[in-house]
Amino acid sequence: MNYLLKYLFLSFLCFSCSKTNKKEEVKNVDNNDYKVIAYVQGYQDNWGENLEKARQITHINYAFANIKNGKVIEGYSVDTEALKKLNALKSINPNLKILISIGGWSWSKNFSDIALTEQSREIFANSAIDFMKKHKIDGIDLDWEYPGQNGDNNTFRPEDKENFTALLKRIREKLEAIKPEHYLLTIATGANQAYLDHTDMAKAHQYLDFINIMTYDYYTGGSNSTGHHSNLFSSSLNPNGVSSAKAVEEHVNAGIPIEKLVLGVPFYGRWWKGVNAENNGLYQDSSGKRGSYNFKEIEENYIDKNGFVALWDDEAKAPYLWNAKENQFVTYENSKSLKFKINYIKDKKMGGVMFWQFNQDSGTLLNTISGNLK
Repeated sequence: MNYLLKYLFLSFLCFSCSKTNKKEEVKNVDNNDYKVIAYVQGYQDNWGENLEKARQITHINYAFANIKNGKVIEGYSVDTEALKKLNALKSINPNLKILISIGGWSWSKNFSDIALTEQSREIFANSAIDFMKKHKIDGIDLDWEYPGQNGDNNTFRPEDKENFTALLKRIREKLEAIKPEHYLLTIATGANQAYLDHTDMAKAHQYLDFINIMTYDYYTGGSNSTGHHSNLFSSSLNPNGVSSAKAVEEHVNAGIPIEKLVLGVPFYGRWWKGVNAENNGLYQDSSGKRGSYNFKEIEENYIDKNGFVALWDDEAKAPYLWNAKENQFVTYENSKSLKFKINYIKDKKMGGVMFWQFNQDSGTLLNTISGNLK
């Protein structure tokens, strides 16, 4: 009887320890180190004298490598030197990871071809690994805009949907073969249901470390009307109903674990002139010029300056500017809207935040991210 009691007691202890460990693992996930992913562009000196900013970032996506003859190639003549500079930032932040982002809006034209066959996928995957090794970086980020869709006059096919997954699988297999290091494989996704309809994220995500959603550019220079270009929630005034929260929900419904999702935020704004004055220009037709400002310009020259009035859409959790004299509307991100997004990331237990791009910020937005995403 004593032996039986002792056995039951020890079994209970083991079971309790097992439960405690499981709870601790979940707790660690909840309190994980959120990703802060900075895009930088090759043809610009994105870091300048702000070397200490490397402590506020976990990953840098270097944009962009191009594709030629089915292989990954340098996009700019400065790539080798720029990647050396970025790798040097590890002396400030030893945990910093550098990835090469391949493609982008203008250089996605060859993705459908390189994903088409087993042979073409093999050639591309080998070249991507070679590029990564050559520049001594930590991973690969594919920015295919957009599988199965025209994008910027891209070649596309119905079979892009399955071929995209096959391409990611092949790259992952090759990365796993490089031991003992774990090299990263990530993608940037469109913030809309159409992107998800033309991909198979329920299968594809298993080959990816995380997924950066491009939750911005809902309204662009190609839009004939104004609107928030990166609102967290939908506004009752918004005829399209687009929002970052909706994009996240669509990605989760597509079969992606939410902890793999990283929310994209813009360090730039968009403007329209010749705008109908109703609702201070928000969601109104535009007949004039349009363009973009980086956040540094907006902060320095336009927020409650030079005839612009800073306004806030509380439904959308998004700021905007209106100049009644010039009939000019500006949509942008600020610290207030970022804080709402960071709370959303925490509440939903997402993977972190990604931004385009580093050199467009005065320091205000990155400081907001690093100060609140803890």
